[in-house]
Amino acid sequence: MYAVSLDAPYLDTDADQLCFSLDLTERPALAERAVSLGGLDVRLRLLGASHQVFAGPVRETVACLQGAVRGLPETCARQLPGWGYDFGATTHRLIPAEFGAEVARVLGQAADAEHSLCGVFPGSPEAVTAVVVETVEGPHGPGLVWRTWHTYPQNGQIVSTYSRLEAR
Repeated sequence: MYAVSLDAPYLDTDADQLCFSLDLTERPALAERAVSLGGLDVRLRLLGASHQVFAGPVRETVACLQGAVRGLPETCARQLPGWGYDFGATTHRLIPAEFGAEVARVLGQAADAEHSLCGVFPGSPEAVTAVVVETVEGPHGPGLVWRTWHTYPQNGQIVSTYSRLEAR
């Protein structure tokens, strides 16, 4: 795992402030990790307002964005030239004991992954953004799966996303 302590204010205040986009260019990153998986260059990027993953034809952004429609889609599917992309997001609100245990599980999963990027924001060791990416074999060749977690200790929320990019 590539883990960093982020030297920036924690900008997300609530899971409901997150937005989703596949059309944005790079935003200023607090941390970035580039890897090559399944024949694709992948960039995992932690922002002051969550994450971006650039993988092949996909530029996924989940972040607090000025002027954007708030809220994440439960699912999103796109057909791109030669590729299929699927996204899903869930938000859970947990009691403090469950929240701490789930953050520890997320940190453990990121630590065990070969290709991950995890950032801890100042003020709370449970204010975390983590991204894990791996290759998967699809019917038309290798593809990618990545998962992300955004934690909100102030209200016990954890947003998790799941994305899959597969050759078609």
